[in-house]
Parts: sequence; structure tokens; C-alpha cells
Amino acid sequence: MSRPPLPPFTAEPAAQRVQLAENAWNTRDPERVALAYTPASVWRNREEFLTGRAEIKAFLTRKWARERDYALRKQLWAYTDDRIAVRFQYEWRDESGQGWRSHGNELWEFTPDGLMARREASINDVAIDEDDRTIFGPRR
Repeated sequence: MSRPPLPPFTAEPAAQRVQLAENAWNTRDPERVALAYTPASVWRNREEFLTGRAEIKAFLTRKWARERDYALRKQLWAYTDDRIAVRFQYEWRDESGQGWRSHGNELWEFTPDGLMARREASINDVAIDEDDRTIFGPRR
């Protein structure tokens, strides 16, 4: 199975890849999102270290059960032949209704068939009031 756009990346395909990832994550569908990663993909997400699609799906299931009204924006930061760096922010509410804005950076490494073999994510959370929310659902 291949997942275009494929490496080696240039500016336009790298930006496409980032938008496709944003679109997929905004579905909040762990099964769909996990298909973008190799069966043995290695992740670091905050303080968690994951290996493989099964762990990724379980992580995403927990994440989106906890992060209500999740809405994400990603932006291409840099790229090389088989790597992409992304900055992002997303907003969500916890079970008490408190709003959060999460800011972060991701480093992605791809296989020749376009699957992501490695994802490193550093993320910080800031409490926000409902009036401060700026991201609502997927881009239109």
C-alpha cells in the first residue's frame, strides 16, 4: 500500500502531506489515522512512547475520548527528501468544560511508499476561555 504524495518531497507535495494529515486527524477516527503509519511506526507523543499501529490506535482512541470538540491546524515548517517538520495548534475541551489550546511541533520520517515510520511530537497546553477559542472544526 502506498500513501501519496511520496518522497522525495518538494514544497508542494510536502504541504499537501501536511494538509492531508490535518484533514485525517480532524476526523477523530483512530482507524483511519493509524493507516498513515507503518505497522511498526515509532512515536513519541509528549511523554508517551508508542510502537506500531495497534498502540497508535489505542492512544488516539484515548486521546479523542478525553479531548472533546477537538479541532486541529497544521502548518509545514520544513522538509527534506523523506522528512517533514510541522508546527500545529489544536483546541479542545476537557470533561469539566475547560477549554485548552495545545501548541506543538512534529517531526515526521517517511518510507519510500509514503507511510510514516516515525513521529516525534512535543506539545504544550494552555488553558483558554471559551471566548478565546479560534479553531472550530475542519478547514473549509
